[in-house]
Amino acid sequence: MYVGIDVGTSMVKAAAFDASGRQLAVEARPVGLDLREGRVEQDMAEVYGAVVDVLGALTARVPQGVELAGLTGQGDGVWLVDAEGRPVRPAASWMDGRAHELLDQWLADGTFETVFRRTGSAMFPGCPGPLLAWFDRYEPKSLDAATAAVYCKDMVFQRLTGAARATTDVSDASMPFLDPRTRSYDNRVVELLGLTHRRRLLAPVSYPVATGEAHGEGLPAGTPLANGPYDLPACALGAGVTRPGDGLLIVGTCLAALVATDGLDLTGEPAGLYISTDRPGHRLRAMPAMVGTAALDWVLSTTGVRHEEVDAMLAGTPPGAHGVRVLPYFAPSGERAPFVEPRLRAELTGVCLETTPADLIRATCEGIGYAARHCLAAAGLTGTLAVCGGGTRSPAWTRLLADVLGRPLRVVEGEVGARGAVLAAAERYGVALDADAWTRPALVVEPDEDRVAYYAKGYEEHLERLAEARARARR
Repeated sequence: MYVGIDVGTSMVKAAAFDASGRQLAVEARPVGLDLREGRVEQDMAEVYGAVVDVLGALTARVPQGVELAGLTGQGDGVWLVDAEGRPVRPAASWMDGRAHELLDQWLADGTFETVFRRTGSAMFPGCPGPLLAWFDRYEPKSLDAATAAVYCKDMVFQRLTGAARATTDVSDASMPFLDPRTRSYDNRVVELLGLTHRRRLLAPVSYPVATGEAHGEGLPAGTPLANGPYDLPACALGAGVTRPGDGLLIVGTCLAALVATDGLDLTGEPAGLYISTDRPGHRLRAMPAMVGTAALDWVLSTTGVRHEEVDAMLAGTPPGAHGVRVLPYFAPSGERAPFVEPRLRAELTGVCLETTPADLIRATCEGIGYAARHCLAAAGLTGTLAVCGGGTRSPAWTRLLADVLGRPLRVVEGEVGARGAVLAAAERYGVALDADAWTRPALVVEPDEDRVAYYAKGYEEHLERLAEARARARR
């Protein structure tokens, strides 16, 4: 059996697969987020404990021996650890907004654009550059006590293997310090962000991804384990998105649009990032929006509607939701793709006393769909489009997305990130797996031509409302 570990933002999962790619079992544990005054933090001990728990439960449930394991997880944020990979303080999540004032400053003085032109990374408040600069300014003792500022999966890998030092991979390192041409840190970028004296905290980049043997916590001792890539490129691998022009939309907590490319264009409006991969010359043009299913979760909790009722709600109101419109920018740190606007906030318009919960839910799903279309266009989608993530568990929302995006959707089911982590590990260890069989879509959802035309007009109206909202956010 092959095991993929996916350390998500709100859920930690481990999945077992057989040699043909059939998913045998999944174990999952929720992990908490501490949200207060724009800060979003996680308890690293809780996250690591959840990893050990799901692995123990999975290996007990599926008794076959583990051939190898692959590790992936949420990207960005700052996970400060000591020499043994143990936390110095709680992790600052990618959703954290405390550094928005620094980002505002860098947007104003040109630092933001300069960094993008060198690295292809459009910084946002929850990425390591602004967060490390914030800690250096307001909480320097935490940086003094740390041996490394790593990413989520790197902390887990060091703890599972007992590695002597923390490392990361080219995918996680892509934001914001990595030069995508040399695949090494750009020290000029480090200097521009005022972090030269903290350069020692940047973990060495392992290329290809680091490997090690589990020391017996969670996984059986001696299990070969590979560290990476992080969740976005892992999902691309798990969905079979490797050919230039083909894309993936992840409808998860983060709404992420990815397009495979062998090019590098550092012109145009700074937005998103280029994610380097272990394959020479191959990258992913990524537009990871801040809020995906989290926006719908907020509306559901506010209206008291359960997730299992979403399909019925979508059937209960027509396209256009009786005039209700939602700009779905709910994150406390604003938006990061396909543009950066730290102060942008969500807007609900067209609401009246006759508005129903179904209208609010459909308008939110449509708004997320428009945001996805914007991201995919900016990422350069020209080929096929795969979709995965929690949002695709709703057949009605998946059909709505096909209509809003105006193209067929290759729906990839199961634990796609964990699947991609296994495929990356197999490639690293030289284990021959049939990638086509492992990534075959469960179904293809075709769009409705009439609704495609309707939503094409709705998308243009969405862009107009968004432009107005961005102008207000800058006042």
